[in-house]
Amino acid sequence: MILTNDYIRGLIEGEGCFSFCNVPLKNGQSMKPRLPMFTITMNERDGDLVEAVRNHLNIKTRMYRLGPYRKDGHNRDAIVRLMVRDLGTLKNTIVPFFYKRLYGHKGIQFEEWLENIGRDTNVPKNYKVIWRLYKSGYYDKNPKF
Repeated sequence: MILTNDYIRGLIEGEGCFSFCNVPLKNGQSMKPRLPMFTITMNERDGDLVEAVRNHLNIKTRMYRLGPYRKDGHNRDAIVRLMVRDLGTLKNTIVPFFYKRLYGHKGIQFEEWLENIGRDTNVPKNYKVIWRLYKSGYYDKNPKF
């Protein structure tokens, strides 16, 4: 399956998420670190599509297959999820790929996510480089995609 950059951006407008995940406390830590995270989650029948997105963006992170879920009496199909939390991939692939290229509400969420990386005191200091590059205009001057 060959995808285009614009197709992937459109898919993420509807199915993607830019958020944070809490990391368990380690010895000596007083607050739970929150890692910036990009995810796309779809029904298992679209697993090949999620994998094609991962391959197109050259992301090494593994995909998760979860479910099906039926414990609460509802029949929910299994899902496929791609989660990107590592600093290198977020900084060098995810942010440049989507920066100023999401036009719906997801574009607003993306900008707020970048701001929150800098603002949230629970985001590890090494991840703040993403916010500093964003604020310095680096992603404006060095378009990668």
